[in-house]
Amino acid sequence: MTQVTLSINDYLNKIKNSRVYDVAKITPLELQPNLSKRIQNNVFLKREDMQPVFSFKLRGAYNKMAQLPAATLAKGVIAASAGNHAQGVALSAQKLGCRAVIVMPTTTPQIKINAVKSRGAEVILFGDSYTDAYTRAQELEKTEGLTFVHPYDDPDVIAGQGTIALEILNQHPGPIHAIFCCVGGGGLLAGVAAYIKAMRPEIRVIGVEAKDAEAMTQSLKLGHRVMLDQVGLFADGAAVKQVGEHTFALCQQYVDEMIVVDNDAICAAIKDVFEDTRSILEPAGALATAGIKEYAKRNQLRDETLIGIASGANMNFDRLRFIAERAEVGEKREAVLAVSIPEQPGAFKTFCHLLGDRNITEFNYRYSDPKIAHIFVGVAIADPSEATNLVAALQAKGLPALDLTDNEVAKLHLRHLVGGHAPQATNEVVFRFEFPEKPGALMKFLDTMGHDWNISLFHYRNHGADFGRVLVGMQVPPADTNQFHEFLDQLGYPHWDETENPAYKLFLG
Repeated sequence: MTQVTLSINDYLNKIKNSRVYDVAKITPLELQPNLSKRIQNNVFLKREDMQPVFSFKLRGAYNKMAQLPAATLAKGVIAASAGNHAQGVALSAQKLGCRAVIVMPTTTPQIKINAVKSRGAEVILFGDSYTDAYTRAQELEKTEGLTFVHPYDDPDVIAGQGTIALEILNQHPGPIHAIFCCVGGGGLLAGVAAYIKAMRPEIRVIGVEAKDAEAMTQSLKLGHRVMLDQVGLFADGAAVKQVGEHTFALCQQYVDEMIVVDNDAICAAIKDVFEDTRSILEPAGALATAGIKEYAKRNQLRDETLIGIASGANMNFDRLRFIAERAEVGEKREAVLAVSIPEQPGAFKTFCHLLGDRNITEFNYRYSDPKIAHIFVGVAIADPSEATNLVAALQAKGLPALDLTDNEVAKLHLRHLVGGHAPQATNEVVFRFEFPEKPGALMKFLDTMGHDWNISLFHYRNHGADFGRVLVGMQVPPADTNQFHEFLDQLGYPHWDETENPAYKLFLG
């Protein structure tokens, strides 16, 4: 087990004496009336998205940099970041009048690159991931004599983030059941936990991670820091393969629980916050809200005070269309169904009557069989049980129905595909792929797919996330199966076999 190098009293003093308010402001703690009413608890949001760089990250960055000796500061600082920490370091350097070099992955959205440059920092784009950028920054730290400002694994950075907890207790001195923090490397969670447990140990401190980037959850479960092979980058502000040594040690001692949520839940949380504040959080910024909803549901909680930290709002605008599509599914307000009806007079009318006056969010159909029609339909629902009841009602009338609400192929690809079955596409296998999204990435992917097997289906849609998602059908004779799987292994892209996916078989196979 990693030992904490500083005591909780040391962190308490460091937090109380942090130099953050030269650049940061005391952000409001706001009641979320709509969400509170819906989940029957008092939900408050600590609005760190209202900081000058739209994120809490400037607190830790400035606290670290402001305490550097003048001679060290004069040589300049360097950081690796995909966005929010970079902006915090850039603003801090601007305030302190020193040089700042920021190494960012080439996949970083242009809005974040421009924001860092606008603060006067030098930007170097390197590699596809934070890990690549971090390695390059460490090299430049030595060759150019710069001081590295870590995004999370540094006591002064942790203390800077901990000032959020100090403000929360000042703003809400009454009973608090739990405080929820998003988790990437763990700096925010560690700083908040250290202060809360020193001052109000009865308050639960809960970390929230994305399902495909749960480094802290797994590390706490196993008792040591784990290194994830890969992380999903939808919540890019919290996409870290390994948490810090300092942060892990603090979280081991002072964090009560971890919650993991999926991307649909994050999208739903972004919508929840928008409906209460008219502000749009980035995915990582909405993790705490998603965690509050899951925690309240899991524990059947009522009339408790739950506080979430809205950690950032540096949203890539192109991502909004993906979020809007998935928010209703994440909130269980939309059911996606596949319904088979006979190609005969009256069948379609029966189908429509069974849908009743429900709001139809999507309807896809193309004639492909003289006997049976397969319909892809999205229906607005009040709760998940309504989807179950609708499927049962359809089946009772002799209309086979399949709930595709949790089917990734259906949600990501099928709802955008038109054309139906392709009888000529013999020996078709279908795979879903992911690749880092950046200019030229799709063409590079297509180049790797150039092979002897015919591509019979291809769907790609840029929805503003940091990973491109593709559905590919290829005609692979049975005799080529082993060779084809060797080819997949050599590609180096994460992939999933969807050939037996019921959504594909019904509408495209």
